[in-house]
Amino acid sequence: MPARILVVDDEAAIRRLLRNTLLRAGHEVVEAGTAADALRLAAAERPDAILLDLGLPDRDGLGIIPLLRKQGDAVILVVSAREAVEEKVTALDLGAEDYVTKPFDTEELLARLRVALRHRGPAAEVAAGKVVVRGDLAIDLDRRIVTRGGADVHLTRKEHDVLALLTRHIGRIVTHDRLLASCWGGDEDARIEYLRIVIRNLRQKLEAPDPVGSVIANELGVGYRLRSDG
Repeated sequence: MPARILVVDDEAAIRRLLRNTLLRAGHEVVEAGTAADALRLAAAERPDAILLDLGLPDRDGLGIIPLLRKQGDAVILVVSAREAVEEKVTALDLGAEDYVTKPFDTEELLARLRVALRHRGPAAEVAAGKVVVRGDLAIDLDRRIVTRGGADVHLTRKEHDVLALLTRHIGRIVTHDRLLASCWGGDEDARIEYLRIVIRNLRQKLEAPDPVGSVIANELGVGYRLRSDG
C-alpha cells in the first residue's frame, strides 16, 4: 500500500536515490536534511514511516529517535553507515524498528520497509489485548495461553515471558539486553546463553516440523524478532 515516507539525510545524493526509489514503489516522499527539519516535518506531515540517517549536521540522529517516537506512530528505519553492533542496539532500544547499513540494496530496503509497515496492524492488535495469530499459531497475552493448530502448547514461565515481550513488539527487533533485563529482572547471573536456550525451546515448541522460515528471527549479534507474516 502507498505510504507517506519522511527521508532524513544530510546528503542530497542519498535523498535523491531514496526519493526516486520510493516514488517508483508508489510512495509519497517528504525530505529533510537536518534533525530540526525532521522533527518539524514529522509533526506537520504525520508520515507513515521515517528513513533516518544518524550523521546529521545539527544533531546526532540517535538523539531524535525518542522525540520522533513521541510525535506519532511512524515506523522508524535507521539508514546509516555506522556498522557497530552497539550503534544498532542503541537505535533499536531507543525505538527504531529496524536498522539498514549503508551502502544498501534498494530492493532490500523496500522489503524491510514493507515488512515494518505491514506489522503496524498486528502491533495495534497487541496493544488492544487481542490474540495474535501467525499461521496456526495463536498467542493470547492476557490469559498466557498459546495454541498451535488448536492444541495447547505448554511453555515454562520464562518461555512465556520471552514470547510475550517479543509479541508485544511483533515485527520489531528486541535486543538481547532488553530481553535479559525484562525477563530475568536484572539478575546479574543471567547470561546470553540462557536466552539462547529459551529461544531454542520456543522454536521447537512453536514451529511446524518443516517450517518455512523460523517464527523467531535471529538478528545476529543484536537480538530477536517475532515474525507475523507467513
